[in-house]
Amino acid sequence: MAETLFKYLKSDDIRKLSSFEFAPKAIAEGYLSGRHKSSSRGNSVEFRDYRQFVNGDDPALVDWRVLARTDREYLRTYEQETNLECHVFLDSSASMGYGRKITKLEYASFFTAVLCYLVVKNTDKVSLQIFDDKIRSYFPPGSTGRHLNSLMHALENNFSGNRTSVSEALRRSFPLLKRRGTLVIVSDFFDDPAAVFSALSPYLHRHFRIHLFHVLAPEEMDLADIGYATFEDMETGRRIVANADNIRRHYKNAMNEHMNAMRQLAVRRNVDYQIARTDAHYFNLLDRLVK
Repeated sequence: MAETLFKYLKSDDIRKLSSFEFAPKAIAEGYLSGRHKSSSRGNSVEFRDYRQFVNGDDPALVDWRVLARTDREYLRTYEQETNLECHVFLDSSASMGYGRKITKLEYASFFTAVLCYLVVKNTDKVSLQIFDDKIRSYFPPGSTGRHLNSLMHALENNFSGNRTSVSEALRRSFPLLKRRGTLVIVSDFFDDPAAVFSALSPYLHRHFRIHLFHVLAPEEMDLADIGYATFEDMETGRRIVANADNIRRHYKNAMNEHMNAMRQLAVRRNVDYQIARTDAHYFNLLDRLVK
């Protein structure tokens, strides 16, 4: 595959990725590996198990004899060798444009670029969805150099847009993802945690592996000692003037409550959740995918 360089795919990163090793356990379980076991329908397959039908499943897989006996829709699942599909959701809402040294969207784009490169390098398929309060761009799964080039161009031409709605993007995207795989969501998650995990439920029923990377600038996590300042909501434009010293504790508590709500729901649903600070290298997030 030609190593065409782009804004978010640096030559230094490509050199580092050329010797990037994944953990044996990760390869065995299918994280960013070349081959793994998965449930799908095709030739030379073996029956594995039944599972209940959910919206988005192929009706052709329903076992009609079981339906006749139980009046419930169940699918026959099979084992066959297949390539992994990795589906990347990149939040490009207005709040992702925040950041001093680097914006959250820039940081997330660097991570998205190296992740897509790695998946294609391993001859697996990757899809990309760019969203804010709707799906702005969708690139179906692909594994060619041309496909990777399209993704890199999309990242370069991307911009922070409207309000955040991770839950809405997930609901609209579910019918587009025909085969289960690994779902990676890169966002600042300024959305209701309960709504996010409700929208994730269909993916969990279809046994997607899900990784949430919560991108935050360090100055968002701890208010600086700046005295009186004007604070602006980047998604609504609302402004307030406040003394940072007077609101720091309340702000910190609210941020911690939001992150804890995300973390607790993730633990309950067996979803991987990771804080991604923009002052830490994005390669650290790759390590998370293989642990």
